[in-house]
Amino acid sequence: MMRAVTNEPEALVVALQALGATLSDDRRAQRLLDMSGIDPSDLRQRASDPTLLAAVLRFLEAHEPDLVAVAEEIGRKPEELVAVRTALEA
Repeated sequence: MMRAVTNEPEALVVALQALGATLSDDRRAQRLLDMSGIDPSDLRQRASDPTLLAAVLRFLEAHEPDLVAVAEEIGRKPEELVAVRTALEA
């Protein structure tokens, strides 16, 4: 059963976990940087920005294998990451 994200602080935690998992894989991290145009120092400064975190989740959604891999890595279902992105964009 999917664990519902019930509030923004929880959504931020899940999104930060997804960001960490994304950056822990060199290939995924480089693709994120290349496709987003964000540089590593700006990424560090804005890591808790809901807009940036939603963009990271959107990036994962665009490539299902990465979405699935990151979801598994943080102990969530891919659908939960999509729900978190939706919550952060609301």
